[in-house]
Amino acid sequence: MNQIDTGKFIAGCRKEKGLTQAQLAEKLNITDRAVSKWETGKCMPDASIMLELCNILGVTVNELLSGERIEMNNYEEKVNENLIELKRKDENNMNKNAIISTIYTIAMIIGIMVCCICDIAISGTLTWSLIVLSSILVTWITSFPVILLGKRGVLVAMIAISIIIVPFMYILSILIKVNEVFSIGAIMSIISLAFLWIIYALYYRLKERKFLATGITFLFAIPFTLLINSILSKMIGEAVIDIWDILSIFILLIIAVAFIIGDYARRKGHIR
Repeated sequence: MNQIDTGKFIAGCRKEKGLTQAQLAEKLNITDRAVSKWETGKCMPDASIMLELCNILGVTVNELLSGERIEMNNYEEKVNENLIELKRKDENNMNKNAIISTIYTIAMIIGIMVCCICDIAISGTLTWSLIVLSSILVTWITSFPVILLGKRGVLVAMIAISIIIVPFMYILSILIKVNEVFSIGAIMSIISLAFLWIIYALYYRLKERKFLATGITFLFAIPFTLLINSILSKMIGEAVIDIWDILSIFILLIIAVAFIIGDYARRKGHIR
């Protein structure tokens, strides 16, 4: 299985069907840039659209992965070769990620040990280092799945942070001895988690239209900013909105519109 061969095969099949890159991209609801990357061998089609791509091109998944038409007497052999190659690539990626994850974990442990040793040397016991320790543990728990599993680990990380963030705020309030850290922090954390889950769902739904997803994300950030300010104003007695908030909202709106226009321009170019 070779990405360059597969790319040339996709290009040939596309031309046989009388399709331009833009027309193929439109049928798959993706960008023509993605099609161009396939055909130049820079990347492979995503598994989620591979079957649809094969149906459009009139080929099998096995032929697509092989980068050539396959005679029936060689079909089973090619299937086995492609499966072995896919498994080998997956194992290589896992091995690389495992090494990086191990180094990352060791670095975290060293950081915790250094903080604890310094704290004991200065205070004679564990004081401020407990705050650092708990923060590093939360960071490790939420980032480790992404480092180890890549994109597949994002959902695991989201679930992990959703479970531990409120208990972490409670522990932090005890360590710092400030009750407001929990009372305010827990509410802010829940609101932020809701925002993150909405954005996660948005990017999952529009994974082939990242410009649009990014634009909508910045739009969603505006009501969330106002909501957080409104809650904070009731809890700590500050103004709901000031000049800096207005400036931030204005900037968010400009960025959102820019990305949405960018998505529209790209889609319009595909239709042509």
